[in-house]
Amino acid sequence: MSGFATIEEAKDGLAEVGYLADEPAALVAFLAGRLGKPVLVEGPAGVGKTELAKALSRATGRSLIRLQCYEGLDEAKALYEWNYRKQLLRIQTEARDTGWQEVKGDIFGEDFLLSRPLLTAIATDEPVVLLIDEIDKTDQEFEAMLLEVLSDFQISIPELGVVEARTHPLVVLTSNNSRELTEALKRRCLYLWLDYPSVERELEIVHLHAPELDEKIARKLVEVIHMVRALDLKKPPSIAESIDWARALLLLGAEDVDAGVLEKTMSIIVKHRTDLDLVAERVGVKLDSSLLGAQRAG
Repeated sequence: MSGFATIEEAKDGLAEVGYLADEPAALVAFLAGRLGKPVLVEGPAGVGKTELAKALSRATGRSLIRLQCYEGLDEAKALYEWNYRKQLLRIQTEARDTGWQEVKGDIFGEDFLLSRPLLTAIATDEPVVLLIDEIDKTDQEFEAMLLEVLSDFQISIPELGVVEARTHPLVVLTSNNSRELTEALKRRCLYLWLDYPSVERELEIVHLHAPELDEKIARKLVEVIHMVRALDLKKPPSIAESIDWARALLLLGAEDVDAGVLEKTMSIIVKHRTDLDLVAERVGVKLDSSLLGAQRAG
């Protein structure tokens, strides 16, 4: 499948593979294929940016090629590099008999090229989804290098020439918004901001991935998650951690989400020591108070 014919088809297609897209997400999923433009998805960590690219891969039947960005990422790890050991071996075995000029032309051929994610996505014969994950962890020089790929879907290799895309990849870039990306990069992309979902929306997501969980428990779980996110934490719980918590409560046979259950299972949604104390103090107390109030009312 090359893309979606309508916005509704995009929404339904993503839902079928486990991703509940809202209208803006469905719109960019539709337009990315129709316009052939990359999509830049920004938002806090844990709101489903990476999962959107994975869902696009599943929904369109395309393979996923992922470039995980990090500080110091360079062209050799993102684009390509030459297989120096193989080149050296070729020089040593052939140079004496063949002559340097002929060997020089030979060792800079495709047989000596090591493709990295960007070149692989451009050169592949099959349509793919290219995920450039956490682009904000790189620097502006790396962004500048990306522009040729994002604009023309081609890569210039000085020794070989220009490698043009054989098929048109769907490109998704994600950013946790830790730094401002360049205007040149943003101009080349469709833009999507993803934030934490509303209670009702997250309840739908939890039901999709943990359908056996009781409705009342699921709602209380999501409400607690939103209380936790409202605190000043080092790392608020992600949507994936909400799902993990729901599945854990199912396995434990929990009948409520009270202070005791929160205390026992808090490490599923809270991953920093100082955050654990803060959640126990603020949210745990609220759950205790609501339980006490319910007992008095009874």
